[in-house]
Amino acid sequence: MNPEQALQEIGGVERPLEPFRQTLAKHALKLERGKTTTLQINVGLLCNQFCRHCHLDAGPHRPESMGAQTAEEVIAYACRSRFDTIDITGGAPELNPNTETLVRKASSLAPRVMFRSNLSALEERNRDDWMRLLKEHRVVIVASFPSHNEAQTDSQRGRGVFQRSIDTLRKLNAMGYGHEGTGLELDLVSNPTGAFLPTPQGQMEQRFREVLNKRWGIVFNHLYSFANAPLGRFRQWLLQSGNLESYLQRLASSFNPCAVEGLMCRTLVSVSWDGYLYDCDFNLALDLPMSGKKVHVSELSEPPSPGYPIAIADHCYTCTAGAGFT
Repeated sequence: MNPEQALQEIGGVERPLEPFRQTLAKHALKLERGKTTTLQINVGLLCNQFCRHCHLDAGPHRPESMGAQTAEEVIAYACRSRFDTIDITGGAPELNPNTETLVRKASSLAPRVMFRSNLSALEERNRDDWMRLLKEHRVVIVASFPSHNEAQTDSQRGRGVFQRSIDTLRKLNAMGYGHEGTGLELDLVSNPTGAFLPTPQGQMEQRFREVLNKRWGIVFNHLYSFANAPLGRFRQWLLQSGNLESYLQRLASSFNPCAVEGLMCRTLVSVSWDGYLYDCDFNLALDLPMSGKKVHVSELSEPPSPGYPIAIADHCYTCTAGAGFT
């Protein structure tokens, strides 16, 4: 089954839009690798939340989790390859017992280590120990924070999540995260709470800064605003709410050819909890492996070479809509 067929069959909905591959061709574009500088490690789908927008369908019921042997194989690959950035994600990476080892070892292998958190998991799981670990290794915290509106956040992520997230952000600020000059970077990621595209990033960042600082005294370094990929649980919600076709059309009609050059998949390789390689976390969710075949992290001696084609399907419209997803 090719990538377009794989996406088309999710939910059994006939595709109502021009295939992404054809759109690229119309603009005389190819989506190929540049220099691979980032290793993204997905430690599993176990999560303390059950978010409506999740492209991975992560949640408390998911058994997928990176084991100790795979974690060691990933670290060995990072040692062989020497990436500029190592990006640790999930699920909720705090829930994997091997994540602490990954953080400690990754910090000696790359100048920039990122840790993606939903904030509530960081608050639940030995919060002070986790925060001290991240601070000790100068890890960049990328925190999912969909809205500064409590009702909107809780409707997407679960009752009480907003307040717990606020409490965690304030604790991180007290430790120095988010303040200029400390070297402790705290970035926020916002996703829309419905079947629409995000507000322009600059405008949204300014609004978040004003509201969070005024109401709770919270500061942060950057805010990134991304559209939701029509995969996983979000795709099912789109189907059930009757919004799938219109959302796909909205993404496709917002295609920006200038965004292709800076797409994250051109410089990133994503490794799954079982050690297999993908061009990005969205392709991981759809099980579209890098180069069209399953390759284990233990089989590679170096990063993927420039010029390799990226596996694509119609979910790629998400990353090329408007300002793009980088």
